[in-house]
Amino acid sequence: MQTYYYVLASDRFLVEEPIDEVLTERTRNYHENEKAIDFWLVKQPAFLEAPEMAAIKAQCPPQPTAIISTNQQFITWLKLRLEYVLTGEFAAPSITIAEPLASIVAV
Repeated sequence: MQTYYYVLASDRFLVEEPIDEVLTERTRNYHENEKAIDFWLVKQPAFLEAPEMAAIKAQCPPQPTAIISTNQQFITWLKLRLEYVLTGEFAAPSITIAEPLASIVAV
């Protein structure tokens, strides 16, 4: 199993915060340094449907968006940079979270 870390907020934070700029810059840096991408943007993440995530889901705004990463330091950095976000972690794949990057909406 892999541990995944996340920053979770309303989908409005994609518009209100400079998240597009942050992710674009980070992607460029990873490519320049030949590093594998270890972060993903997931609208309405399915991991929130797991029973163990009920308390987190209850705190979420409708239609949440998550940035999920295997890099804990990146998520900590995002938490410090962004306002009004929840952070946490989960292990997957598991019985209740089969696909860590799944969304409940069709793309």
